[in-house]
Amino acid sequence: MNPGFHDSILDLCCGQGRHSLELAGRGYSKICGLDRSHYLITRARKQARNDGLSVGFREGDARKLSYSADSFDFILLPGNSFGYFETNEDDKRVLKEAFRVLRPGGRILLDITDGDYLRENFVPRSWEWIDQNHFVCRERSLSSDDERLITREVITHVKNGVMADQFYAERLYNSGDIRAMLNECGYTSIEFHDPIITDSRRNQDLGMMARRLIITASVEKEWTPKKKVSRKKKKVAVVLGDPRLKDVIKPSCVFDEDDYRTIGRLKEALSELGDYEFTYFDNHSSMLSWLRQSGSKADFIFNLCDEGFLNDPRKELHVPAALEILSIPYTGGNPQCLAYCYDKSLVRGIAKELDIPVPRAFVINPEDSSFIEFPIHFPVIVKPNFGDSSFGTTQNSVCRDISELQDAILRLKSFSGDCGTVLVEEFLTGGDISVGIIGNLPDK
Repeated sequence: MNPGFHDSILDLCCGQGRHSLELAGRGYSKICGLDRSHYLITRARKQARNDGLSVGFREGDARKLSYSADSFDFILLPGNSFGYFETNEDDKRVLKEAFRVLRPGGRILLDITDGDYLRENFVPRSWEWIDQNHFVCRERSLSSDDERLITREVITHVKNGVMADQFYAERLYNSGDIRAMLNECGYTSIEFHDPIITDSRRNQDLGMMARRLIITASVEKEWTPKKKVSRKKKKVAVVLGDPRLKDVIKPSCVFDEDDYRTIGRLKEALSELGDYEFTYFDNHSSMLSWLRQSGSKADFIFNLCDEGFLNDPRKELHVPAALEILSIPYTGGNPQCLAYCYDKSLVRGIAKELDIPVPRAFVINPEDSSFIEFPIHFPVIVKPNFGDSSFGTTQNSVCRDISELQDAILRLKSFSGDCGTVLVEEFLTGGDISVGIIGNLPDK
């Protein structure tokens, strides 16, 4: 392959980034890694931060790459990452997508299990220690057509029992299969290198890694023509809250001068975008019929209805749900995202799983009158666990002792009735920052 330090390299199906990070550590400056596993990509990003390395890790599907054509000089499929999709056609899609994003003269490297060898030599049953607390048991068998090796893997903790029980299957390709597939997908200069024959000093179960084929191939094509940008104005329909209806989130429960001023400034700003034609809709009593008739004629909906359908914050997700039912493209969060965001403790849990720091907190029932165990230090801030934005939160929500905390919970219950569980969170000083996110993750 012989890539240069400034060549762009894609580590496809990169897992936790072992190869990407190794290349970055050796001085290669334009490394990207892509994998379907959110968990593994999160681990890869964390390791890159810890090592001080710059690698563009991305979550996505290798059959539909989120990179533009002619983006990379080299693509690697190392570590036996090829062949896990359900069908042969899916594997071809991976190779065709790699062909698309490789530049003219680009090269691909495949490191895959030797299918012929594995059919004859796979180990039906094995077990081994992963570390001093975990061991893994594996059972393997060939599929009925002998085209795939199916593995059941059970990972067990010596004290906590079974941690994972999972199945996976890999399609078994030989050198002739791979050569034919690469030819069909347009690759040239296909070359088979000396196979990798692995040995284990600990007599470890090598599985799919026992004997591997190393293949390189080239891409001979013309540069992809740039698409012509259409200058036709896009039609955008802006959906807003309904000023005719009561809105319990607002201080006076109705739209006030600040709201109307904000809407006016919004319209002024959008009018300066010459490539778009905007229309505005805020009458919720006829929203569904309007979406079917006029909304469907728009190129997309600019959804600014954070008040919720009928100005009910519990129905904020109803607007994008209706748009999805009608197959109308729209901006902003999808229904599931908005459902999650209504539950503050759930959002905290998701953030922690993503390694995003969150304040220490606990959830209580507003009927509780005493606190035997108090897991965080004062000052704290009290807010409804379920609710839109800063609903129910005032300057009096900041508490410096148990007495103030009990008073804040009583005020919250009096203000919002049956407010459900209450989130008590350590109080952080400083300003709040709102961050806008533009764009979409692939297929998400």
